[in-house]
Formats: sequence, structure tokens, C-alpha cells
Amino acid sequence: MKIQAAVTHGLEEDFTVEEVELSEPKPNEVLVKIVATGICHTDAVARDMGLCPFPAVLGHEGSGIVEKVGSAVTKIQTGDHVVLSFTYCGHCENCLSGHPTVCMKFNDLNFGGKMQDGTNRLHQNDQDVSTFFGQSSFGTFAVANEQNVVKVDPEVDIALLGPLGCGIQTGAGTVLNRIKPEFGTSIAIYGSGAVGLSAVMAAKIAGCLNIIAVDLHESRLELAKELGATHTLNGNDVDVVQEVKKITNGGAHYAVETTGVPPVVKQSIHGLRPLGSCAIVGVTPEMTFDVHNDIMAEGKTVMGVIEGDSIPQLFIPQLVDYYKRGLFPFDKLVKLYEFDQINEAFEDSKKGTAIKPIVKIG
Repeated sequence: MKIQAAVTHGLEEDFTVEEVELSEPKPNEVLVKIVATGICHTDAVARDMGLCPFPAVLGHEGSGIVEKVGSAVTKIQTGDHVVLSFTYCGHCENCLSGHPTVCMKFNDLNFGGKMQDGTNRLHQNDQDVSTFFGQSSFGTFAVANEQNVVKVDPEVDIALLGPLGCGIQTGAGTVLNRIKPEFGTSIAIYGSGAVGLSAVMAAKIAGCLNIIAVDLHESRLELAKELGATHTLNGNDVDVVQEVKKITNGGAHYAVETTGVPPVVKQSIHGLRPLGSCAIVGVTPEMTFDVHNDIMAEGKTVMGVIEGDSIPQLFIPQLVDYYKRGLFPFDKLVKLYEFDQINEAFEDSKKGTAIKPIVKIG
């Protein structure tokens, strides 16, 4: 079928909305009419650093309504409201032990440009077009494997829910699934973008006593307070490590680092108390640690967390339920754009004027 999709043809090139051919879903796949798609930093990194083959249709925070299901699909039906998340093999040790975010084939399946069977669903002018994260949701329709399609409550506005498939589940899941902070403990969250603010909301749900949000923008710190931060620190104005230790009487029990900025990564570790744990979720370049003094000498733990260590089929409906109950107001992060404003949405995300852009498509 012919669809409209935002195609990127090369490194750092803008998106152009063009006609693309989308093949029919195979037996274990689902065709989804895309209603809206979140803009994630990973989309920008893929375009600007060439993480997947070009030409490509990016987009990996899609939400929509199921149009058709393959003959072997058993859990999804036509008409279901769904969120599309990352893809995974479902067969390796990590997938089978409940950690599909570290699937042994994660990079190949999500960044390799092809579906799980090694073929393409997207074509243009007799040329293959790369699929992204097993969905490519910057289009009017998308084909995805049943296992990365998550059925959600139809009472909630489907246009809002796409970011739950990646950025928002990354922040919330890092806290609720991986760190699992004990009631009354302290947590410092570095960066108050969509991922960091999702972590703030999750820390409030978990009952953390001190929830410290760190950023350089006062507007984002104000929103962090509204969403549950007990303290906010502007890195331009204070010694962050000193202030975190003062607030927490010796250092935070936990930290979530979302910025990927090396000096901030170090702050997140230095601000921990002995035996503290830091989860790194930002895309961080090569940097150096004093392993003895920064980590080992105080028994600290530094861990990488992908996609919030989530099982999307379980965690995304849980986040929707929290949202319905007023415990997870992620809609306060959102700014909506029309499909033909996709490049503007990316630019606003880069400048920081939009925390979580969502492009309305259908």
C-alpha cells in the first residue's frame, strides 16, 4: 500500500514527507494506522550520526489503531488502540529472563534497518527503505511485529501515548524497574527533559523522601517541582555535588543520569553516598573515571539502563493506569505538532523549547 512518510535520505538531512510503499504484514505482524508519534533524542542521534542505513523512515514512539493483523497474531485484534515500542528477538537468554531491553540482538533489530526476518517492509522507487526500531512510525501506517505492539486503554487519548514506548518508559522504568528505591530514600535526577521528569514522577510514586532535580533551565526545574521534585538545583548557580550532599545528609542513595554530559555524569556519581547506585541512561561519549576514588573506594554501583529495563506489554499499561489515577501526569511534558511541522519539532526539541514533542499524523 502507498503511505505518506517522513523520509531522511542522508546524514543530518531534514525530513521530507514523501510517498513510500509499505508491504503487507506477514503472519506474525500487525498493520497500524498511526495517529501520532513522539520525537525522541534517539531519532535525532540516528539521523545525525548514521545509526541506521539511509534512506530511512525513523520514528519509534508510535501510537495508533490496528488496521489489520497477520494470520498468526493472537494477542492483538483489529480496532485495538496500541503503542509501538522497541523490538527484540524473544528467544535469547536475556529476553527469556524478562530483560528484552538487553536482547542479544537488540542493536541489529532496532538499528539494522530490517525486520526480524531480515527483509524490508518499506520501499521507494524500487529501493529498500530502512525500518527503525521495528516500526518506523514517522508514517501514516506502520507494520510491526506482534511482540512490540502494546494494547492500551481506549479511554485515554491515543495521540498522547506514543512516548510511553521509549522516552517516558526509560525514565520511569529506570526508577521503578531497575533502581527500585526503598520508601524514604533519596534520589538525584540529572537532566529535566522528558526522561528525567519521568524519573521524577516515578520517584514520587515510589515514595522517595528527597527527590532532587538538576538542570540548567529554570522553567524545567519549575515543572520538576510541580511533578514531584522536593528540591531543584540549577547547575549554573550552585555546586551541585555539595548541595546534594547537604540535602541528603551525606549523599543520595540513588542517581539517574540522563544528560550524557561527562562533567554531569561525574557529578551524578560524586553526589552519591557510600554504597549509592547511579543509573546511566544518557548517550555518553568516551570519558574517564578515577575508578578507585569515584567508585570502588566507597562501594558505589554504576549501571547502564536501556528502555527502563521494561517489559513493554506489562509496564506501558501500568503507566497508563498511573496516568488515569493522576499519579503520572506525563501530558504536562507534551507539545503537539502537525505532520508537516516535523522538522520544527526536532528543532524545538534540540533548543529545549519543547520537552516532549508529539507529531500528529492521522
